[in-house]
Amino acid sequence: MATLIAASLVHGACSGEGPAGKSPSVVEPRRPAQEGDAVPTTGPALIQERILISSDRGELTAELADNEASRRLVQMLPVTIEMRDHLRQEKTGRLPAPLPELPRQTGFAAGTLGLWGNDDFVIYYREGRVPQPGIIILGRVTGDVSILDRPGPVLVRIQRASAPVERHRP
Repeated sequence: MATLIAASLVHGACSGEGPAGKSPSVVEPRRPAQEGDAVPTTGPALIQERILISSDRGELTAELADNEASRRLVQMLPVTIEMRDHLRQEKTGRLPAPLPELPRQTGFAAGTLGLWGNDDFVIYYREGRVPQPGIIILGRVTGDVSILDRPGPVLVRIQRASAPVERHRP
């Protein structure tokens, strides 16, 4: 486990820069998480709200964290976001409006939904760490997040899972 933690990825802001505009340090990425891998059990409590994330690569369901940022995210749904790959560990894209500031953390597991800054929505498909100030945890994917582990951008539609499913059209 110590080796796993020591091999964590470090990255800068989703803009590609670290604090104060410095280039981030990067460690070689590791394999995507797979079913049965240990996932940290600490973090915000999850609420019953579920969202559906769909793209031409497939669909993912996620459970949202019980916090004001997640509740505000639900209020802006449905939303379509152009997401780009960042450091071969995540897909990131801008939300149409900022979300509230909350306590942040630097570690994340594969499947974590996070917020970098106040409007960069992030889906992590590998385990790792970010520099301070960290990310706000929005929730976690309950399906196979490895469908996002491909280079290049992807257009995703995020909507309430209880809403009628609107299929993504490329």
